Amino acid sequence: MHIIQSEDIAYTANSERLFNQLRDLPDAIWLDSGKPRSLQGRYDIISASPKCIIETHGDCSTISYQGKKTTSSEDPFAIAKQQLSQISPIDAPVDAPFVSGLIGYFSYDLGRRVVCAPTTNPSLTHLADMRIGLYLWSLVIDHKLRKSTLYFHPHCDQLLRQTIGDRLRDLQHQPPQKQGFKLRKNFAATVSKAQYKQQIDHIKNYIAAGDCYQVNYSQHLSAPYQGSLWQAYLSLRTASPAPYSVFWQWGQQALLSLSPERFIQTTVEADKLEVQTKPIKGTVLRGRSVEEDQENAIKLLNSDKDRAENLMIVDLLRNDLGKSCIAGTVKVPKLFDLESFPNVHHLVSTVTGTVSPDCSPIDLLKGCFPGGSITGAPKKRAMEIIEQLEPIQRSVYCGSIGYICASNKMDTNIAIRTLIADNSTLHCWGGGGIVADSQADSEYQESMNKISLLLKTLEALEASKTMG
Repeated sequence: MHIIQSEDIAYTANSERLFNQLRDLPDAIWLDSGKPRSLQGRYDIISASPKCIIETHGDCSTISYQGKKTTSSEDPFAIAKQQLSQISPIDAPVDAPFVSGLIGYFSYDLGRRVVCAPTTNPSLTHLADMRIGLYLWSLVIDHKLRKSTLYFHPHCDQLLRQTIGDRLRDLQHQPPQKQGFKLRKNFAATVSKAQYKQQIDHIKNYIAAGDCYQVNYSQHLSAPYQGSLWQAYLSLRTASPAPYSVFWQWGQQALLSLSPERFIQTTVEADKLEVQTKPIKGTVLRGRSVEEDQENAIKLLNSDKDRAENLMIVDLLRNDLGKSCIAGTVKVPKLFDLESFPNVHHLVSTVTGTVSPDCSPIDLLKGCFPGGSITGAPKKRAMEIIEQLEPIQRSVYCGSIGYICASNKMDTNIAIRTLIADNSTLHCWGGGGIVADSQADSEYQESMNKISLLLKTLEALEASKTMG
């Protein structure tokens, strides 16, 4: 049993400055609750300098450790379990969500291996299908208890511990600053509005023919940029704070996620592993006045179309959780709840269960992957239709980002409202669930409403005049 060591750090309501002290370290990552502006979320989790990085491209995974690389054709989820087993079991505080373990992403495209869906479309990014690191320390900011704590696994390098502690205690370290951020051109869509609407009609034909009940269809936009992605992320989190946000940059690639949606969370309660998922289905714009905002919210709550869309995905997720949970434990404690964000209201349901003793969090994640809220139902057929109608691969978008702790706790998002940086280009997607009574015009507008605040925020930024 590995004993986790801890050290208290001065609490701050905004973790931006804490991460800024560490973000120049290799693979520094911030799982951001959006506090203090976000209405949801409790923890910020920060880490850096992982013991190893696992990257999967197609059928080959590469494990990078201390400058050496090994390759494997094993199932990426199995590789993740092997790496996590190296630092398990641990004796961790019961109230700590993550102390050491895996942090990273599982892309939507990785899900093709899980459900045996085809890969026919090209990819516009060079990001791996899976990229996760084995992190041996964490800084956890608990905004409910107003407490910040450093946790170290006994295998964590002593020099790294010293560096992290020194930077966080005096907050004098200032990493190199890039001056500003700007887009060289505004975001442009890969397909036209007319093409998007035409594909929605194709989906409705599939539904009418009995192929599926719902398909989550999305559109892709991109823009060239220059400057600091860190500065871009700070502007985005101010404009659109969200409880499952992430900033992670490595070299010329990065994730800027402002996700409002939890995928899979596991907690340990009375020696049992409990699971929760919170699918989002149903969206409406916030109103321009208090009265209009309330009217829009009530309209969403009473929308037969949105409730039906939500219920289909709840049923799919009940089935997915049932693969890994004890029979009879899967419940729906909340159905069609309203959750509000700066730009939209969402319908959110909650599905819970008790995980079987022979099932690990990684097994559970694989059994539910990719998330039903971003595929449609039934999942495999919906993914086949998505591959046929969308022109490019989704990459990390609609995949999942988060942590899997060596204590068996896990929390992951659905990577929506997520921008991907690859070299000098930013990629963004927006979409929604298409059902039998979907209207093409309103579905197109909904796909844009979800991401318009992100796009406008970046398009309004201007780089410093000192930049070349």
